[in-house]
Amino acid sequence: MLMRTDPFRELDQWTRQLFGQQGAWSRATVMPIDAYRDGDQFIVHVDLPGLDPGSIDVGVERNVLTVKAERKPTIGEGVEVQVAERPSGAFARQLFLSEALDTEHIQASYDAGVLTLRIPVAEHTRPRKVEISAGDGANKQLTA
Repeated sequence: MLMRTDPFRELDQWTRQLFGQQGAWSRATVMPIDAYRDGDQFIVHVDLPGLDPGSIDVGVERNVLTVKAERKPTIGEGVEVQVAERPSGAFARQLFLSEALDTEHIQASYDAGVLTLRIPVAEHTRPRKVEISAGDGANKQLTA
């Protein structure tokens, strides 16, 4: 029901390491996720540690869910940096959603550095009972 694609992620990481651009991101950084189905909804957990919830933007256009966020640099100018492993700048992630998901009723919450998205399965795609009439006039219910 969910697809993820980012064929250039490893190439971008390698290029940044090669040219020493750890703090200067030329492209939005990808954030790690976990996604799973729980009953009639999909749950997506997105790791966004240390971000202001106001800097997180979640949007849906057609069947593409986009999460964008930004972390401002915390190291001031004129200081001698010893280690700078925490990325700053723009973060983005896109998920291609199935037509079987109800994109009109997505819920989002942010707690302890994790953005949680709850995406319900569309009502018309859920299993349902179909009534079948028998030749003897008795009605039976079968699961379709």
